[in-house]
Amino acid sequence: MRGIAGLAAELVLEAVPRPEADALVFVPPDGSRRLQRGHHPAEGLADRLGRRWELPVLPLVERASAGRRQRGLTLAERRKNVAGVFGARGRAPPRIVLVDDIYTSGATASAVGSALRSAGARRVEVVTLARAVR
Repeated sequence: MRGIAGLAAELVLEAVPRPEADALVFVPPDGSRRLQRGHHPAEGLADRLGRRWELPVLPLVERASAGRRQRGLTLAERRKNVAGVFGARGRAPPRIVLVDDIYTSGATASAVGSALRSAGARRVEVVTLARAVR
C-alpha cells in the first residue's frame, strides 16, 4: 500500500485546488497501527500534497492514547471514542489543512480540528483521498 501515496496525491490534486493555507497537518496514527503497517497513509499523502502545493507539513498533532478502532461504532460512539485523544504540539498557524486518508463520520477530523483550534488555528479545512458512504 505504500506505493499508492503518489497516485493518491495525484487524484487529490486533480480534484482539489491548492488551498489558501499556511500549512498541512496529518491525522496521526496510533503507534501500534504504524508499527503493523510500517507506514502511515495520511502522512504519506500529506507529504506529497505539501510538496506539490509548496506548503509545509507540520507534525502538530499527537495522540494521547490509541483508543478503540472506529470500525463498527455508531457516530455517537465514534465521537466519544476520539474525545480527548488528540492534542497539539506547539502553536498552530492560523490556516491549516488537515489531511487524512479516509473520511468516514467526521469524528476524527472534528477531534483533531478542535485540538488545532485550541492551539491557535482559526480555520481548519479537511482534505482526504476518499469519503466512506454509509
